[in-house]
Amino acid sequence: MPSSDYDPASLPDLLPLYYRRLFPFSQYYRWLSYGGVQKNYFQNREFSFTLKDDIYVRYQSFSMQNELEKEMQKMNPYKIDVGAVYSHRPSQHNTVKSGTFQALEKELVFDIDMTDYDDVRSCCSAADICSKCWTLMTIAIRILDRALQDDFGFQHRLWVYSGRRGVHCWVCDEAARKLSVAARSAVTEYLSLVKGGDETIKKVVLTEPIHPFISKSLEVVKEYFSRYALHDQDLMGSKESVEKVLALVPEDARSYLQQEFEKEKKPEKRWKLIKEEALRKQSTAKKGQYFENEIMLQYCYPRLDANVSKGVNHLLKSPFSVHPKTGRISVPIDVSELDKFDPFSVPTISLICEELDRPRPGEEKEKLEDAKEKADEKDAIEKRKSRDYKRTSLAKYIKYFDQFLDGMARSWKGERLRNSDLQKEF
Repeated sequence: MPSSDYDPASLPDLLPLYYRRLFPFSQYYRWLSYGGVQKNYFQNREFSFTLKDDIYVRYQSFSMQNELEKEMQKMNPYKIDVGAVYSHRPSQHNTVKSGTFQALEKELVFDIDMTDYDDVRSCCSAADICSKCWTLMTIAIRILDRALQDDFGFQHRLWVYSGRRGVHCWVCDEAARKLSVAARSAVTEYLSLVKGGDETIKKVVLTEPIHPFISKSLEVVKEYFSRYALHDQDLMGSKESVEKVLALVPEDARSYLQQEFEKEKKPEKRWKLIKEEALRKQSTAKKGQYFENEIMLQYCYPRLDANVSKGVNHLLKSPFSVHPKTGRISVPIDVSELDKFDPFSVPTISLICEELDRPRPGEEKEKLEDAKEKADEKDAIEKRKSRDYKRTSLAKYIKYFDQFLDGMARSWKGERLRNSDLQKEF
């Protein structure tokens, strides 16, 4: 069943099946408990559920995986948000002395939403996306993922499709989780280039010397610019889009280019004229003229929701949540296969629930095994659930999530060894 066949009215019937048989609770708990290195890390984590008819329930917290599982299967949330690890259990926040309930830690997170690019994309607007503008998300992930790894040294970066029109990043390193609000703000500021609201025409201003981070970001943008901007968005084609580009060019260069554009109508050749004029200006101006690069960055550079990244107590939509409008699952993105990622091929809840009902070879044998394992009911349920998601299009995304967790587990092992050595010393 393709995603276009998803009917939002069917969600109340599909969610119980999804949470009972397909949601990866085991991996989810493994992620948010971080190997049990810190006491009460999972227990003091805030979860928030959005229920049917937009009923919003904050400050949920759970002792163990099975408690979270039972509550989600009872409430069948339309949306799950994950918040901070607090000083006390969030579910008891009303019983704690005023001022002592504090958000202590959370992953460093980034939220990139396609609606923030509406002034620079012509194919879609608002919540709509297509394969043409999705390139912006690919560019954003490539630029930010490289910077988070190479410039900041973060190793455990989980990129997740939001289910509709954007992507989220969860930086899960211990150092990232412990960052203060000031440090999160500094990282966000470092990664932010496009500045100013709707009234600001020129949103990227480069000054000498060009920072290595900007140079590396430009290398990524240049890989995609011709196909994305000149071809897919027709940046140098229509009169309106050309005027918007020329508004970013210095006035003396603008007059010259306007005259040249009257004679030259081909988008690629028009862009070549801009590049040549920028080069000419650079050779004659006392200060660097970078308007060609400024245009490319204004049209393609990642646009972050800074408030999401700066706050420790800010909630963010959870991986494996279902988007109520599209039905698509918020799945992890394998960055090594980034150019192959297609948001329109991400499975919907209706598709994976239908896949569960399809008969497959070896099913009778599995039923016999399940009957033998009745003695250990918990193991039998976990085995059955593991087999259930493997029957669906969700399998490859959970497999990638497992690989991500395996990488994190290696660092947890190191932390546990360090902690035990410290205890021996005392």
